[in-house]
Amino acid sequence: MAQKLSGYHRALDLFEGVVGGVARDGWDAATPCSGWTARDVAGHMIGGQHLIRALATGGTPPDVNTDPGRYCTGDPLLAWRTARKETEAELTQQALGRQVPFGALGDLPLSDFLGGYALEPLIHTWDLATASGQPDRLDPDLVHHGFATAHIIGGALRAAEQLGPALTPPRGADEQTRLLAFLGRKSF
Repeated sequence: MAQKLSGYHRALDLFEGVVGGVARDGWDAATPCSGWTARDVAGHMIGGQHLIRALATGGTPPDVNTDPGRYCTGDPLLAWRTARKETEAELTQQALGRQVPFGALGDLPLSDFLGGYALEPLIHTWDLATASGQPDRLDPDLVHHGFATAHIIGGALRAAEQLGPALTPPRGADEQTRLLAFLGRKSF
């Protein structure tokens, strides 16, 4: 099971590194996520850990899209690490086998959900890096797998207005640029 979650953990590590690199006065910076600041993106990801914990324990998942900054009060890095640690403690073998809803795909084991969920911290790593002036190159393996996930869930996210329209990347663009364009983010 650990191998199955390696991409998820690597994406969380990548996000954590960027959270740790945001300057103290950088949390109000605008991000590529329309209307969200750096604090909102971090809060959304912290809330995402609460959501995963709820899925793991059978609780009610919180709304992590409305006022996400509420999850990121005080020290953002500490808030992230605390939420991540608490969530990790709940990811038992039994919890990872729990069936969770995955939109039009129906129910699937939480471990499979987390495999696809790696796209979320991956893309928000880029959003936060861009907003805070940090290097924005992402792990190519995570990008490749994230792109496959994006093709599966992109339509449903667009229908729910959680994702903007795809952009046309420049000819010969690398996979990261194509993924970002598919998700409506302009990196070119």
